[in-house]
Amino acid sequence: MDVLDKQQMRSLQDQLLRLQTELNEQLDISEQAASVVTLDQTAVGRLSRMDAMQQQSMAKSTREKASITLKRVQAALLAISDNDYGYCRKCDELIAFKRLQAQPEAQLCIHCQHKVDSQQ
Repeated sequence: MDVLDKQQMRSLQDQLLRLQTELNEQLDISEQAASVVTLDQTAVGRLSRMDAMQQQSMAKSTREKASITLKRVQAALLAISDNDYGYCRKCDELIAFKRLQAQPEAQLCIHCQHKVDSQQ
């Protein structure tokens, strides 16, 4: 199969749109958790403040990952509108439909992704 059929493409586009909505909601919700921790010890004890700072750090990391994924989702949606979706950015081969079902924002085929992962 050289290209994704219309039903597969529509399914993947719907999945990407749902993922985009979820990521936007996640970023909105986590904005408060990633905000600056106040250092007022009368309101928060030392251990509680340390916990709050650790939670803030985790929230920032989660937001960063969600933001990166959102950019990939938006790039995939743009590629769909440009009729360029589903092709590996390294080897230009079609990315397997099963891979796209599992990770619709994937930019590399499984073979090229494995190469990139093994180099890190």
